[in-house]
Amino acid sequence: AVLKKRLVKLVVNFLFYFRTDEAEPIGALLLEHCRITKEEENVFSISFIEEPERKYCFECASEEQCQEWVEALKRASYEFLRRSLIFYRNEIQKMTGKDPLEQYGISEETRFQLGTHQQ
Repeated sequence: AVLKKRLVKLVVNFLFYFRTDEAEPIGALLLEHCRITKEEENVFSISFIEEPERKYCFECASEEQCQEWVEALKRASYEFLRRSLIFYRNEIQKMTGKDPLEQYGISEETRFQLGTHQQ
């Protein structure tokens, strides 16, 4: 439980963290199978479902900034993006009568089907 000042950068589903005086990241968290929780006014945490003892806490400059990070991190996982793709695919199909993935030859892939999980 040691507090350290770090800069963070979200790239797709990786949260990179840096020392304040270095350009290269010192580590990264893969945002899969994790929970993003708002802890206090300016604090949120990332914990991992399969390793509940592995928990990282982050303090932001404001409550607004904290809420923005929580929302961005919740949308960063592959599973969230997959579910969004499936939702919009179904909506487009309802409106047009055509599967938008069919033109790419990937409409039958299991990762794009509802109720299946890519491992």
